[in-house]
Amino acid sequence: MKMPLSVKCLIALQLLLGLGAIYGGGLLTFDPSGNMIGMPVSLLQHSPFHNFLIPGIILLTFLGFMPLGIAWALITRQKFTPAEKLNVFKDRHWAWTYSLYAGFATIIWIAVQLYFVREAGVIHVVYIFWGLVIQIFTILPNVQAYYFKN
Repeated sequence: MKMPLSVKCLIALQLLLGLGAIYGGGLLTFDPSGNMIGMPVSLLQHSPFHNFLIPGIILLTFLGFMPLGIAWALITRQKFTPAEKLNVFKDRHWAWTYSLYAGFATIIWIAVQLYFVREAGVIHVVYIFWGLVIQIFTILPNVQAYYFKN
């Protein structure tokens, strides 16, 4: 089966999410003060964190490396037994399910961030929308069919 355009769009969404989070998470991990990206530590006053190290590591891992791995798996459709253990949709390739997980992770990340930061910006709306668009593309019938296990 030829890869549908909607699958290519989903892969692009995952790649861009991953690359952006690696950039942001990497900078926050490298400089936990937030100065490199203009985020004052005072944003964390209502959070359990004193600097951006832990949030940077979480961002780097779950919204950086994970979506890049998902994009790779969406392209290659490689088997990966450890990932199958958390695949709740056993009739679909694990990467398809994890694409849904990445959409949820993005929305949860922003919701938690809004709770702790207590102020919203355009970037929050963009990333909530991004997570929803990932989920919408993931559940499109032709995307589901492409990742259906025979």
